Amino acid sequence: MTSASSNTSKNSPKAAIAGGELRPAVIVGGNRTPFVRSHGKYATASNKDLLTATLDGLVARFGLQGEQIGEVAAGAVIKHSKDFNLTREAVLGTALDPRTPAHEVQIACATGMEAIGGLANKIRLGQLDSAIGGGVDSISDAPLVFSDAARAVLMELNRAKSTKAKLTALSKFRPGHLAPQAPGTGEPRTGMSMGDHQARTTLKWEITREAQDQLALDSHKNLAAAYDRGFFDDLITPFRGVSRDNNLRPDSTLEKLGSLKPAFGKDLGEKATMTAGNSTPLTDGASVVLLGSEEWASERGLPVLAEFVDFETGAVDFVDGDEGLLMAPAYALPRLLERQGMSLQDFDYYEIHEAFAGTVLSTLKAWEDEEFCRTRLGLDAPLGSIDRAKLNVNGSSLAAGHPFAATGGRIVASLAKMLHEKGTGSLGLISVCAAGGQGIVAILRGR
Repeated sequence: MTSASSNTSKNSPKAAIAGGELRPAVIVGGNRTPFVRSHGKYATASNKDLLTATLDGLVARFGLQGEQIGEVAAGAVIKHSKDFNLTREAVLGTALDPRTPAHEVQIACATGMEAIGGLANKIRLGQLDSAIGGGVDSISDAPLVFSDAARAVLMELNRAKSTKAKLTALSKFRPGHLAPQAPGTGEPRTGMSMGDHQARTTLKWEITREAQDQLALDSHKNLAAAYDRGFFDDLITPFRGVSRDNNLRPDSTLEKLGSLKPAFGKDLGEKATMTAGNSTPLTDGASVVLLGSEEWASERGLPVLAEFVDFETGAVDFVDGDEGLLMAPAYALPRLLERQGMSLQDFDYYEIHEAFAGTVLSTLKAWEDEEFCRTRLGLDAPLGSIDRAKLNVNGSSLAAGHPFAATGGRIVASLAKMLHEKGTGSLGLISVCAAGGQGIVAILRGR
């Protein structure tokens, strides 16, 4: 039997980083479940079910059975209190060595990106040789909670020691206390949904309904074409009888999208342009990405698709300011570009998370706007425009769906494969917005 100490030594990083130099953190590959609209095919699947299956699919794909991975980091935005150690419990349900450590991460829709970026930094510093990062969300399995009034009565009953005290507590219970409070994704400080926040940003940047519907249509067409050519064959493990994202509408048309009524910003009247067709639906799913040092991958004969170069987080004042809830990536990008000595036009691919079509288009317009870049970003000139033919070329969240914490892993794995196919040195930019006025941008380089 191998002792814990010898196992730890065998799987620890091979050497400290000399002279303060960072080594590359590379992406070996990824895996996810198909994404499914909530309360559908995955209605009885929990976050743990989804994350465990996704991790095991990754393990099977890369022959990691019995391996002690340096660390696993993931998280969920909507989860039960019993899932306080969700990622660790998922790891224990897989074929990985149970001595693989794991921890939770949560930054709303940017959870997967933060998990992957943090692990990449540990690899770059020499603290880890291997890691798995990602996220999961099952809106179908969202916890239902009682009101604060009901909770107060139940807690008082739990504390009661005597029969009299218990009866006193029970006497305070009312039939209305039995009504659970459904979980929501509205902003606690404003009471508004992400969609209603974005509706105001979309209006501010004068994004047309036609432009939003066109972006949504392109997303569906691009995702369908990627499936048809087998792009996702080594990125997805079927789950519960599902092998494709079921939000995908390959037969979508501008006419069909144009017939939908506004779903957000209804108080804006005729100025409301955001519909269910150009917004992401509530979705269930999980995704993970395998990272490592070049040496670790080489020793195991594993592929190296791309390098995780760098990432930057940002936040905006969406309560008292007027930046817009989902505009944080627009602010984070200049810092990342400056640190890397790059311009917005240096990239071969752009992966901008399609929380709403209006989010993508508002962000692109902000980077093109001279006043915004000068007064808000402190730049001498606009960041400029991008080649739209390089944007979300294999589809994105509008077509695939958006299980909050799982979106980052989907994007990183897909982009890494695209860059590998493009060739060594190719560059990809990722932008993911998140609730709470936060967001993350990242750079990948093809290998």
